Amino acid sequence: MTNILIVEDDTSIVTNLTAFLHNNGFAAETAAGQSEAICKMKEQQFDVLLLDVSLNEGNGFALCREIRENYDIPIIFLTASGDEYSVVTGFELGADDYINKPFRPRELISRINNVLRRRGNSQVQQISYGGVSVDPVRGTVSKNGSEIFLSALEYKLLLVLFHNKGSVLSRTKLLEEIWDIAGDFVNDNTLTVYIKRLRDKIEDDPQNPTIIKTVRGMGYKI
Repeated sequence: MTNILIVEDDTSIVTNLTAFLHNNGFAAETAAGQSEAICKMKEQQFDVLLLDVSLNEGNGFALCREIRENYDIPIIFLTASGDEYSVVTGFELGADDYINKPFRPRELISRINNVLRRRGNSQVQQISYGGVSVDPVRGTVSKNGSEIFLSALEYKLLLVLFHNKGSVLSRTKLLEEIWDIAGDFVNDNTLTVYIKRLRDKIEDDPQNPTIIKTVRGMGYKI
């Protein structure tokens, strides 16, 4: 499993980003500043570093320079500043990519997979069940070999269900899991609508689903 270190001191971003990465098949550790990040790097091996430019403790550019001198790891800058100086400085220090905050979750996953592919060590595996396959690297879903087009929320919901295959997920748990990284709340009625839409797209008979099953009084499972 791809292991990601998030160096970010905004607790709300850290909480949502960590949950989103877990739901998409990644392992994630966090560090709030430069010193903690260096300690984490010494303790375990990471495949990607997500690094905030502005840190309360330390400096993102200085940390990037230090890591580049000692480790060979893809670095993606997370920045609220898209000015040319910050972007150029990041690349000159050895960053592989950068993404502006607030960012779209699926775009971040694509950028992570892109830097892993360029490094030749992508560890994200295709997930399949009942003729439905999800390719997290390409961000695509297919049914019996034919691509199915899903909205961002449909895709996220399907990934959560696939990553918990065999387990019953309550409606409350699903609502918690698909809470958008930017903080956009998905209510109970919305969840019902998206379960139906997913079934319409992936089930042979949406009225008698065999992939996304309803467990009466408990929730849903694959």
